[in-house]
Amino acid sequence: MTKELEVYFANYFEMFRLEGWKQLLSDLNQNVAQINSVEQTTDNDNLHFRKGQLAILATLFNLETQISNAEKDAKESEQEELDLEDNVQAV
Repeated sequence: MTKELEVYFANYFEMFRLEGWKQLLSDLNQNVAQINSVEQTTDNDNLHFRKGQLAILATLFNLETQISNAEKDAKESEQEELDLEDNVQAV
């Protein structure tokens, strides 16, 4: 993994540990019920707007898992490359 990618992941993990991040997710989570309310939807455009809001919220709620999975994939890919190089050199 490149140094740039290591810094990228480290920055995200540092942000996830901050109280501000936890507070943001908590505040957004409180808004989900209101945004997801069909009763509050006024028309078709408003429905699509709410769907977009929910999609963005889902991305934020899942961001830590997405970043963790991306880091894991990057490490596994790097290890596979190293293993392949070792196998080539052994032959």
